[in-house]
Amino acid sequence: MRFGSVCSGIEAASVAWHPLGWKAAWLSEIEPFPSAVLAHHYPDVPNLGDMTKLPELIDTGLLEAPDVFCGGTPCQAFSVAGLRKSLDDARGNLSLTFCEIANAIDNKRIATRMAPTIIFWENVPGVLSTKDNAFGCFLGALAGEDDPIIPSGEKWTNAGCVYGPQRTVAWRVFDAQYFGVAQRRRRVFVVASARNDFDPAAVLFEFDGLRRDIAPSRKAGKEATRDAGVSVNFSCAGIGAYTNEDIAASLLKSGQDLGNGCEALISQPVKRETVQTLRCKRPGEGGMSGDDEHLIPMISPALNTESGANHAPDTKAYVVQPICLMDQGGSVMNVEHDIVGTLRRETHGHEPSVIQPPSMAVRRLTPVECERLQGFPDSYTNIPWRKKPASECPDGPRYKALGNSWAVPVVRWIGKRIQEAIQC
Repeated sequence: MRFGSVCSGIEAASVAWHPLGWKAAWLSEIEPFPSAVLAHHYPDVPNLGDMTKLPELIDTGLLEAPDVFCGGTPCQAFSVAGLRKSLDDARGNLSLTFCEIANAIDNKRIATRMAPTIIFWENVPGVLSTKDNAFGCFLGALAGEDDPIIPSGEKWTNAGCVYGPQRTVAWRVFDAQYFGVAQRRRRVFVVASARNDFDPAAVLFEFDGLRRDIAPSRKAGKEATRDAGVSVNFSCAGIGAYTNEDIAASLLKSGQDLGNGCEALISQPVKRETVQTLRCKRPGEGGMSGDDEHLIPMISPALNTESGANHAPDTKAYVVQPICLMDQGGSVMNVEHDIVGTLRRETHGHEPSVIQPPSMAVRRLTPVECERLQGFPDSYTNIPWRKKPASECPDGPRYKALGNSWAVPVVRWIGKRIQEAIQC
């Protein structure tokens, strides 16, 4: 598979698709720093610069018409940060130029008896709700309609498919956090093609995993689920399993020593309505007596803001709640009397004290951390720049280039789905 890329940025497509065996035929980027990144990593792939010149180059045969055509036209025209001027913004109109390039590629491929190209496009979710229906204009141009396509509601949904006279177009909003990177990053991804044997919807939609489409059981089970007691027993000889009813209705207490530090667990009925996992036996009473008075429950030390075992069961205790804040001077703010916050602690026999964090300063992410958030290799954007070595590459352009790029794992997942659909 060979692909052409516009608005290439630092070329997330190449990072995502090279492991699949795909190769870039050409790139198109005009920003200086991203162009330098492309020249550093892909010196043999031509960067054609201004994408508005590409339709003519393809029509005249001076530029290859690739198997896949991808791009993420500038999102600023559709985002709040860019004032959402949409198609009134020259950057927004590049989405329609993207469609012109796709048409030029298909015309050339069909003329040479090749299968139409597969189109991949990305943008911010704001494109789905512009006042001038920019997404409908884009869908109509890709699908081959004479007029913009109108959404069925007030705005476009987060997923859908259009079957037009020229192409089938599918779109879906994906969040990068569900693809293995530590950031929330929702983006609209579009896959389209005029191929008769290729369905873009099969790429973006996971039909087998949709709600109410659960695969039936292949065979009947031979027995019911085993008792939970089998899973919770210590691995010591001589301890029998407790049934589910025993564990649900009993409080387990320490019994006789069986050697090697193991103790038997004795089931003792408890006539109370408290969930037993949040209770514990009164400290210091580990005998074999079955008298209920030796099993007076208290809140588990793990959930108790008192000092655990050193307090009697009737001591007033509070469950930890994360509402405590601290100012720079170490004073606790907005703490109610009956709730202990997460920044408080208690020592045995002393008044509560406050745990002071080492520093309250907030630092910015490093460029390497931003590369990891987007799924790029470490130091991918750390390049020689303006006649200075990579060790002196400034952080500013690296942050901007990474912020404008794609989340690599999402693009790789879609690429794999495209490849699987073609091979079927």
